[in-house]
Order: sequence, then structure tokens, then C-alpha cells
Amino acid sequence: MTPTTVIDIGRQAIEITLMISAPMFIAALATGLLVSIFQAATQINEATLSFVPKLVIIFLVMIVSGPWMIATMTDYMRRLFEAIPGLIG
Repeated sequence: MTPTTVIDIGRQAIEITLMISAPMFIAALATGLLVSIFQAATQINEATLSFVPKLVIIFLVMIVSGPWMIATMTDYMRRLFEAIPGLIG
């Protein structure tokens, strides 16, 4: 196993991690922005008002995109396990 192979496997792992976490990050960012605009417009400064909607939206995004996330992770792990004989030899 060469250093280039190790770097490539690590790069692929980081890409998969970012790709899988992106829908939840984007949903949390959009929800936080909308709640912040609402708080600024109504002058309500309550911390839980920001936390609870983010939690609910992230949960919903996980339910909707969960099958895709699992399929993506399973595909990456399957490809990685299938490549083990070639990486060792």
C-alpha cells in the first residue's frame, strides 16, 4: 500500500462524509437564518426558539434523506472492502 493510496482512501472518506452531512448542515443553516430573521423582526430573544426548530428540521431531513445516506455509506464501504485484496498485494 503506497502513501498515494492511503491519501486517496482518506480523500474519498472525507468526500463521502461531507456529501452525507451536507443536507443536514444546509437545513440547519436555513432554519437558523429564518429563525434569526423572525427573532429580529419580533425582538424575541429566546435561545430555545432557535434550537427546537433546528432539531425538528434536522430530524425530518434525516428521515427524508436517510435511505440515500445509508446507500451512499454502504456503497463506499463495499468498494473499500472489495479493494482490500488489491491494496494488500
